[in-house]
Amino acid sequence: MNKANLGAISVLALSSSLTLAGSPCSSSCSSEKSSTWGSAQLVSHESMKNIVEVAQSNGSFNTLIAAAKAAGLVDALTGDGPITVLAPTDEAFAKLPEGTVESLLKPENKDKLARILTYHVIPGKVESGTVKSLNNAVTLSGQRIDIKAKGSDLMIDNAKVVSADVQASNGVIHVIDTVLIPEDDTIVGVASEAGTFNTLLAAAKAAGLADLLGSEGPFTVFAPTDDAFAKLPAGTVESLLKPENKDKLASILKYHVVPGRIYADEAIKLGEATSALGSDLTISKKWGNVKINDAKVVSADIEATNGVIHVIDSVLLPE
Repeated sequence: MNKANLGAISVLALSSSLTLAGSPCSSSCSSEKSSTWGSAQLVSHESMKNIVEVAQSNGSFNTLIAAAKAAGLVDALTGDGPITVLAPTDEAFAKLPEGTVESLLKPENKDKLARILTYHVIPGKVESGTVKSLNNAVTLSGQRIDIKAKGSDLMIDNAKVVSADVQASNGVIHVIDTVLIPEDDTIVGVASEAGTFNTLLAAAKAAGLADLLGSEGPFTVFAPTDDAFAKLPAGTVESLLKPENKDKLASILKYHVVPGRIYADEAIKLGEATSALGSDLTISKKWGNVKINDAKVVSADIEATNGVIHVIDSVLLPE
């Protein structure tokens, strides 16, 4: 999913999500299916070739296979599955800025490469008929991809599906014409780049929580903007930032964090969530607005490598 502009105030757009693991095969499934990949006609036999072998037999996915080897993901792609792979062609990789592929293949960039490749994998076997009914899907990286129809084309983020439902023994392949790039920064990094969360970041540092929010996670953060902090009574922020109030400040910030990666539509279904402080947050939707306690969500589902951010217009204060 492409990074949203955290500085922009937008109405929360909710999207439907389906559990993909173990999705049943549609009526289009068969033990033998032919599919056109570019100009080549290919017949895959589910009982014989796994996803890597099918890709190797085509000859148009050399970069993808090399990347999977460099990232240590070949075993995952040849395992029992089932999985769905959104497979960029060699031409798709060639569209990246010059030197990008060479840089990603270096050993020191193995983790970054793995995040990119797992962003191309969906748990379960999800054929095109099912994909077309989704607005999004959660990938093995933990981040969501956006799915939408654009005329007669099926788009995954900004990539077009050029061939669908290529069968393999351990799943299915959908060929795409562009490499999908996930968010590559942590919650702290994304918030810092936005430029509208300076008070929140300063508070996290003062409370000793910045390292936590920059760790592996995942976390869901309800992030008050600088304007939200400015709504507090005069002198409140300055008082909270004093060393003697570190514990109180930490409690307030932990009340804005929920363990796990929870997207907006999932949060609404839950109705409540237990914060890192241990206290519950109430989640509701009324008149098109989503609220966390009394705070309104003004922008939702902002991706980070270690979680997701929902921007709110007021600071949450635990009782």
